[in-house]
Amino acid sequence: MAEFVTLELPTPQADPSDAARRVAVLRIARPPMNLLNAQLVRELAEAADSIATDPTVAAVVLYGDERVFSAGDDLAELAELGADQARAMAGDLQRHLGCLARLPQPTVAAISGYCLGGGLELALGADRRIIGDNVKLGLPQIKAGLIPLAGIRRLALLIGPGPAKDLVYSGRFVEPDEARVLGLVDEVVPPDDVYTAALTWAQRFTDGPARALAAAKAVFEAGPHGLDRAQTEWSDLFASEDRVIGLRSYLADGPGSAAFVGR
Repeated sequence: MAEFVTLELPTPQADPSDAARRVAVLRIARPPMNLLNAQLVRELAEAADSIATDPTVAAVVLYGDERVFSAGDDLAELAELGADQARAMAGDLQRHLGCLARLPQPTVAAISGYCLGGGLELALGADRRIIGDNVKLGLPQIKAGLIPLAGIRRLALLIGPGPAKDLVYSGRFVEPDEARVLGLVDEVVPPDDVYTAALTWAQRFTDGPARALAAAKAVFEAGPHGLDRAQTEWSDLFASEDRVIGLRSYLADGPGSAAFVGR
């Protein structure tokens, strides 16, 4: 039973293919600031792993609460580590922080209040980031004599190496308007609308072609190997039911008319 993460899953259907799939919601629940420790990120990764193979889940929202997404790393825990301990756990922590990127479903981070350090690294793994217009973002680890463990490469790919180096080297906070201009976030809304906006975006995929969405995400995640991965994913889709349904529907009635089954 997780202590710091809650997972709201779709209600199972007798036959999931008979109904539109739903949105799963992962909540970070370590008040008051949702600081990330090793246990929390492990619980989050375990919950994500359970979602990954659930055919009833079409998309995933990651949320803290209406006050704060995550104010960053639990520095008190990190202060107790020696070099050997840090080296032993670095790989697991890095994988846990990247858990959203490994999900086959589209993911969106709904961000309120603060999104700092490891919290921002988690959010960088989402396919979309929606923030309130009062949010502070940043990677301040450098001010504690550390660096982001999982976010540097993803940040550089997202906003470019120059702006990424500025944020990592300075550890400064980024205001919502700058975050939007940089491409660090995708949408800025009033604070009270963050969760609803994320849920609305995620619900777009409840009747979508799950296999094709997962394939597209896999190509994006492949980075420099994306061209080769695209060949494999594209070819494999010809064995899916949704490809048959989609092509027949498109030819007969045009785009947007297919009733996909998620297989």
